[in-house]
Parts: sequence; structure tokens; C-alpha cells
Amino acid sequence: MEKSSVPPMQAPMYQQPVATPGMMMQPGGMRNSRNKPSDKGGKRDWNHGLCDCFGECGTCCQSFWCPCITYGRNKSRLNALQEGHVHPTGGDGCGSDCMVYCLVSVFTGLSCIMEIMNRGSIRQRYFISGNGCTDCMGAWCCHACVMTQESRELEDEERALQGGL
Repeated sequence: MEKSSVPPMQAPMYQQPVATPGMMMQPGGMRNSRNKPSDKGGKRDWNHGLCDCFGECGTCCQSFWCPCITYGRNKSRLNALQEGHVHPTGGDGCGSDCMVYCLVSVFTGLSCIMEIMNRGSIRQRYFISGNGCTDCMGAWCCHACVMTQESRELEDEERALQGGL
């Protein structure tokens, strides 16, 4: 008598459908509102060049003569965008960030360190290429151009959040 090599039958297995989780969106709006191309690392260039600061002459002049006000406005606008909304007054020009920047500038002359840190935060938020060295050189050599460039980047996201651009 020959034995069969057929395995015994097993009951079929059925899988229940599983819900697919929805896409998670971080608050903060459009981070590349002008659709700049990204490199292999996912980084992109600034929306506006460093020497494009004269396209926003008022901010450039304010940044040159009273950088503490521009710093305070940019910092408060960035904080509002990180919370997922546009700053209602366009930034706190004479708030606590402005005062700290001013005091650090007057008593130590090292306010550029605060600008370097703020620029790094903006670069990180928008996946902009660069590093601490380029931030330092920009803040040290041309703080008005750097602050204007940052302000314009924030403005692009604010417009995108409000449905414009």
C-alpha cells in the first residue's frame, strides 16, 4: 500500500480589512510656496536672493538702521507660523525679542549670534540649503540683506496661508 504525499487540508485564512490612517499634516502652511526645485537632500534655495533685498526697500532700510525691530518682527512672525497661523499684526516690532536683541547689541555687540540662530531656524523650517557658517557670514557681513531675505521668506508663507501668492 502506497502512502500519498499530499498534505492534509487546512482551513482557509481570511484577513479582515484594515483602515488606512489618514495623511498627517503638520501645522505651518506651504513651506515651498514658489515650488523651488530641491536637491538630493531635499534642500532648496531661498525664494529671494541675498542681493534682492532692495526689492523690499522699506524692510531693508529698517534692517540697516534698526535691526532690532526687524529681528523682533521676523521672530514673532516665525513663532506664529510655527503655531499654524499668520501673526495678526504682522509681527511685534517692539516686543521682548526686539528688546533683548537691542540690549545684547548695545552691551556685548554680539546680537549677530541671535540673528544666526533665527536664520538657522528659518532655514530648517523651509528646508533651505546652507549651514551655520553661511548664516554667520551673512549676519556678520550684511545683516540688512539677511534680515530682509528672511522677512520675504516668511511673507511668502503668510501669503500662501491666506490663499494668495
